[in-house]
Amino acid sequence: MTSTTSEYGVLGVRDADVPGFRLVRFEPAPDLAALVERHWLVSWELPVGQTSSVTLLPHPCVNLVLDAGRLAVSGVARDRFTYAYRGAGRVFGVKFRPGAFLPFLGAPVSGLTGVVLPAEQLWGPAAAGLAASMTGPVEELIVQVETFLRERRPAPDPQVELVGRIVAALLHDRTITRVDDVTARFGLAPRTLQRMFQRYVGVSPKWVLRRYRLHEAAARLAAELDRPWAGVAAELGYFDQSHFIRDFAAAIGMTPVAYARACRRQEAPVSA
Repeated sequence: MTSTTSEYGVLGVRDADVPGFRLVRFEPAPDLAALVERHWLVSWELPVGQTSSVTLLPHPCVNLVLDAGRLAVSGVARDRFTYAYRGAGRVFGVKFRPGAFLPFLGAPVSGLTGVVLPAEQLWGPAAAGLAASMTGPVEELIVQVETFLRERRPAPDPQVELVGRIVAALLHDRTITRVDDVTARFGLAPRTLQRMFQRYVGVSPKWVLRRYRLHEAAARLAAELDRPWAGVAAELGYFDQSHFIRDFAAAIGMTPVAYARACRRQEAPVSA
């Protein structure tokens, strides 16, 4: 299926350059692919006494996250956040497609925006039981969580498919630079589109569009160290450079120039 979220989001340096840190992504089973974008596993191993951290710019997705034996539902986070780690450990997650968690929740996803809640608050003691059993290799974790989701899979919702198509266009189509482009493409009134995104995604279509462009801008500046930031901005549909600088600094925490310089020094230049 067409992806609806980017593979970017680790700020400052490329995934492989973060000390002791590894991020691996896994495809979901075909029968769940309309709802689940991917599974992911973060693992780390550091020398005794050493600590490190990674800063991420979140996606417009709900995640089901297993961390330190606890299973939680994590709504869309608007701001970047820093995860500190030491010793050895891992975090496993299920990244739902934007809009695809509403059928499980049965309520507007905007109620989860910026919120992390225990999974048992949604699914009862069965969620705590699932968390307690998820101690094996990642392949077993995926089988366990997919079985759990199948047992609770809600009835199909045609709006989920429509939201997915719109989000995929925001991610992949560079001719879309404004929300007006979306309403024209899909024949929706602006107010209808806004309400749909608040209910199903939890954030506005403008937020999603901006986030995906900033994900890619940060990734390019980190990987293509001699690339002028103005060229990156133009390729991503930012025709007003001051607008790009303002959006980038607000989301990333520094200007594109400062960010690119820090990446050239192989620093982790941002924190939440």
